[in-house]
Amino acid sequence: MTDRIGPKYVIGDYDFSIQHMYRKGFSAMRRPHTHPFYEIYYLLEGERVYFMNGNVHTVSKGEMMFIHPDDLHSTASSEEVPEFERILLSFSHRFVEEGDAEIAALLPLDRSRHIRLTVNEQPLIERFLKRMHHEAETKPPHYISYIRSLLIQLLILVNRAEMTAGEELPGKVTHPMHHKISEIALYINRNFHQSITLEQISREFYISPSYLSRVFKKLTGFHFREYLQVVRIREAQKKLTTTKESVQMISEQVGFEHIAHFNKTFKKLTSTTPLQYRKMNRK
Repeated sequence: MTDRIGPKYVIGDYDFSIQHMYRKGFSAMRRPHTHPFYEIYYLLEGERVYFMNGNVHTVSKGEMMFIHPDDLHSTASSEEVPEFERILLSFSHRFVEEGDAEIAALLPLDRSRHIRLTVNEQPLIERFLKRMHHEAETKPPHYISYIRSLLIQLLILVNRAEMTAGEELPGKVTHPMHHKISEIALYINRNFHQSITLEQISREFYISPSYLSRVFKKLTGFHFREYLQVVRIREAQKKLTTTKESVQMISEQVGFEHIAHFNKTFKKLTSTTPLQYRKMNRK
């Protein structure tokens, strides 16, 4: 069977979109990314490795990744099962609210998460997803309203599954390095304000620098130093919009030794300067 990458069907200005994909062989996102809408990634077949908010998750058939707006994430092939089939849909808060304000209030479920559905829940979830895809593809009369109603039902089922599942299970680990990379990413997220180097982390976690560099890139989509910079700049963005502290002080607080390096890195990752960003996004 050859790759089948279906078209992405879009409603409005990305109020809703849905796409079906089957791929054979290794594949990965070019870069980890964020977006301003919710996303549901449902795996119909195979296995994928998902990097989300500093954690490595192994996603199996019948499992779902629920992505909150603006959360950093990427996906890549599993070493054990490179072949996969998935449905990916995205939607805005407004799209749900126009159909049911009560269900919209449940969003995002409150954060990104890896959701494991029971074998009894999976067939109904898949029927909703496939029906939404068919409606978006064929566009019969009132298809937008029908898709919205199906999405609302899907969100109710997901919310119920979360309530009955209790505490979220930790990411299933099929390779010891998946857990190790999650630990390292968590270390970076907690200690980004300090001086951190690949060599230092290699010593602390008993991994050779070259192997760590290679596996970190494969599982997260980032080179080690790139991820450290992204974590620092995302924290700087929060401080710029929620505090009155100077750019100089913020740059030091997030781990940059020189303001010029901070300004250059900030503009590289956000396409604007710190002061312009503060002006545009001040809360």
